[in-house]
Amino acid sequence: QVQLVESGGGSVQAGGSLRLSCAASGISYSRYCMGWFRQVPGKEREGVAAIDRDGMTSYADSVKGRFTISEDNAKNTLYLQMNSLKPEDTAMYYCAADPYTGPCRAILSWSALDAWGQGTLVTVSS
Repeated sequence: QVQLVESGGGSVQAGGSLRLSCAASGISYSRYCMGWFRQVPGKEREGVAAIDRDGMTSYADSVKGRFTISEDNAKNTLYLQMNSLKPEDTAMYYCAADPYTGPCRAILSWSALDAWGQGTLVTVSS
């Protein structure tokens, strides 16, 4: 059974940084697409970043150049380094995994993936 547990959220001022972590169990990163999503109450969940099995990364236009997705296979942990944070980055952030075998950038436009974490809240104040 796949389990994903996020951590690292918090409150930060605009321009600051946070690093989110997602500890995974029950999966092998070599077989799964991994991604970060975010959701603001009243809005649809948005794909933020995804990483392929070979380490290729994809980002939403809104976070390109500011966010970096990475993974540590030895620790089975996915990360999202968020720099130059803006108030509009405020959201609940979710880690997700899917055994999709195509290019992982595709999952950024999906609303239903195989596994989700419980989310971690990021609040950016101006």
